[in-house]
Amino acid sequence: MTDYREAAQQSKAWPFEEARKLLKRYRGERGAPAPKPGGEPMLFETGYGPSGLPHIGTFNEVLRTTMVRRAYETLTGNPTRLIAFSDDMDGFRKVPTNVPHQDMLAEHLHKPLTQVPDPFGKYESFAAHNNAMLREFLDRFGFDYEFMSSTQQYTSGAFDETLKLVLARNQQILDIMLPTLGKERQVTYSPILPISPKTGHVLQVPVEIVDAEAGIVRFEDDGEMIEHNALTGGAKLQWKVDWAMRWVALGVDYEMYGKDLTDSGVQSGKIAKVLGARKPDGLIYEMFLDEKGEKISKSKGNGLSLDEWLRYGSENSLAFYIYREPKSAKQLHMGVIPKAVDEYFQFRANWHEQTPDKQLGNAVHHVHGGDVPSDTIPVTFGLLLNLVGVMGDADREQIWGYLRQYAPDATPEKYPDLDELIGNAMAYHKDFIAPTLYRRKPAGVEVAALERLDSELAALPNDAAAEDIQTIVYTIGKEGGFDNLRDWFKALYETLLGSSQGPRMGSFIALYGIDNTRKLIAEALA
Repeated sequence: MTDYREAAQQSKAWPFEEARKLLKRYRGERGAPAPKPGGEPMLFETGYGPSGLPHIGTFNEVLRTTMVRRAYETLTGNPTRLIAFSDDMDGFRKVPTNVPHQDMLAEHLHKPLTQVPDPFGKYESFAAHNNAMLREFLDRFGFDYEFMSSTQQYTSGAFDETLKLVLARNQQILDIMLPTLGKERQVTYSPILPISPKTGHVLQVPVEIVDAEAGIVRFEDDGEMIEHNALTGGAKLQWKVDWAMRWVALGVDYEMYGKDLTDSGVQSGKIAKVLGARKPDGLIYEMFLDEKGEKISKSKGNGLSLDEWLRYGSENSLAFYIYREPKSAKQLHMGVIPKAVDEYFQFRANWHEQTPDKQLGNAVHHVHGGDVPSDTIPVTFGLLLNLVGVMGDADREQIWGYLRQYAPDATPEKYPDLDELIGNAMAYHKDFIAPTLYRRKPAGVEVAALERLDSELAALPNDAAAEDIQTIVYTIGKEGGFDNLRDWFKALYETLLGSSQGPRMGSFIALYGIDNTRKLIAEALA
């Protein structure tokens, strides 16, 4: 196993740049970086709102956090933990449109999510259902994490000591938060959200602190002024205050979040300081955009879902795409999948020939936690898509038959990644390419060029090398009267494949077969 620690000290890969922030978080003698006091693990956190199901943003945040965690472990050898925190004591504000028993759910609005019945009838609450989906989701992708429930932390008293601090410093927190709110909201705002002993609702009402150490607060509940114990589940906090309290209570060292939460992170950081601690280190990442350049939104349903990517591309290709340039906005739609898949396999093959410092800068190192598979695949995903495109409704076995003509040792057992990609290519072609395919008729100099290509292919043996075929294609393009080679390649794609873009034609012809390619040419010229 390669020791990457020395190379990691200098690596410009963003997970190592983030991990080096944590080296400076604790200081030893003479200000030198030191482990966390008491040998405690460096604590990473990701947050989750269980009013909905996990989505591509959940995968993105946990994956990127895991990459920083692994980078820190490489740098230091010190222990770490990752907490997946569910804010399941949050009030149930809106009935989702995609669940059953909506009328029943509407009766439980404003209660903590753990007090709302599960509309699917499988768990003790709606939050428990969605928490189970979160854990199943994270387990599906092999993440190493500890699940933590907000409700359990509040009701068990685990947050009580930090809650007392919040109550004692209520006015200082108000001084931070009130200037960020509109005038109407300022009138009703309180850092503390008591749970009504009458209705069980999470109340948004002004709260007076009676005894911070005992946790006693006073507020109006259904027209009656009452005193109430805010500790041990008697209240929760407004989310920005809750975020800061959680950082302090748990000792969180690192949490990343999206650019849309930048201001929230600033306020929560100030509150954490008021509570006597420091804000976690963390990366503020840019948001994903749809193909129109608009921010992806669960409510709008634009962009690409996690399940859609996994239908058309591999999990590793998604992780590869997510890794790159987290501080730059990236489009996330079906059109980016083929390139991401091919670049993933290209970077994976390159990694094994690189020096350790270059390996640490290679995205696949972080996708695989340094344990990068050594096997390769004999064709690109782009080439596979074109093969499926010309084969039409071919099944998996027929596609493997063509691949064996190109690579005689190709079997699903030897190339499991390729077997998965065949399924991805079939789905991508059916849903995304087939409806747009149109093979136009050749015109002008294209006719003579295709006739010459057919003649030259006829003179080749069936097992001609892709490079030899490519030389022929290139020569015809140079001598065939085209303004530039690009026009010739575009003509090949549009007349033979039905697309404006395509593969390296020498490789495609070698894969599809000379006789089959000549049939395509004959159909185009007919």
